[in-house]
Amino acid sequence: MRITGISTHVVGTPWRNLTYVQVHTDEGLTGVGETRMLGHTDALLGYLKEAEVNHILGSDPFAVEDLVKRMKYGDYGRAGEIVMSGIAVIEMACWDIKGKALGVPVWQLLGGKVTDKVKAYANGWYTTERTPEAYHKAAQGVMERGYRALKIDPFGTGHFELDHQQTLYAVSLIEAVRDAIGPDAELMLEMHGRFSPSTAVRLAHELAPFKPAWLEEPVPPENLRALKKVAEKVDLPVATGERIHDRIEFRELFEDQSVDIIQPDVGHIGGIWETRKLAATAETHYTLVAPHNVGGSVLTAASLQVGFTSPNFKILEHFNDFADAEIKKVVKGAPQVDPEDGCFHLSDAPGLGVELDTDAAAEFPQQQARFDLWAEGWEQRKPKGTR
Repeated sequence: MRITGISTHVVGTPWRNLTYVQVHTDEGLTGVGETRMLGHTDALLGYLKEAEVNHILGSDPFAVEDLVKRMKYGDYGRAGEIVMSGIAVIEMACWDIKGKALGVPVWQLLGGKVTDKVKAYANGWYTTERTPEAYHKAAQGVMERGYRALKIDPFGTGHFELDHQQTLYAVSLIEAVRDAIGPDAELMLEMHGRFSPSTAVRLAHELAPFKPAWLEEPVPPENLRALKKVAEKVDLPVATGERIHDRIEFRELFEDQSVDIIQPDVGHIGGIWETRKLAATAETHYTLVAPHNVGGSVLTAASLQVGFTSPNFKILEHFNDFADAEIKKVVKGAPQVDPEDGCFHLSDAPGLGVELDTDAAAEFPQQQARFDLWAEGWEQRKPKGTR
């Protein structure tokens, strides 16, 4: 079996463009992969056009390791977010083809299941007025859908520091959310790399009474010593990793034990097998894995393949029941959160168990999507226009 070509489909929403790639073969099997780029969708499409000629055409989709190696190192330049995301969508699609050809789900090819279900947490649910009352109501809605966990960034446009008044308001938002979801649900606290170490530590202490499940990206991701400084001064589990695009770059995080939970994005770090390798390394350091997942249903399905096969997999992020939920219709067989237990359940469908509906995808043309965490009202994810 050989790859005869790829086709790309961009599904546009007001704040994110989702790039789906179909990989076609000479035996009639087609696989699909997905990633979400922030402001770099056209750059990704340009890279894939070149990579198709240089690396992908004529490749054996079963030889996933070899194809990833050639795409990552064959152009000599150091692979960053765009290249690793391009690798990821092709790699996912190859696993999908492989599973379909053999009639088994991808998780079976990764060593088999270690669990029948993966817990989900909701994100993108607070696209509402930024008040305690509105957040309380929205959080109740999350629980009514069966989720047992959710995540929130309550810090507005906070950058490096947060003054006393802004701090009190952020605390009031978290107090409202905790009241809405009760004491048993998990509440993840997102900082989006906003703060200086001292501010992150102070805020962690202010919010500790509301029992956050983790403190995510408390400082910008480039400075690991700053992250370690935070980790040494807070009692909460620390999570990070969504903006690391090569599993090798997690080495220092493991060496200094500065994080408790890593958050690789399967769509940015080279795909399913790269993430599974990283999870195995994390396991040797007693570190949990909770992938970043701001994509659609194909990326969710790909992330679940890692989840069902990794003993140290904690939980999976899920946006698609809340922010622009209508895009779920572009994927047939989209994974669903079971309202009975707030989990994704194991699927025996071959490959990734999903199919892209290209006609439905065409209903969501690419947009000039913009997501600016430093702009007032960013959490509402307002439309920015189409193209």
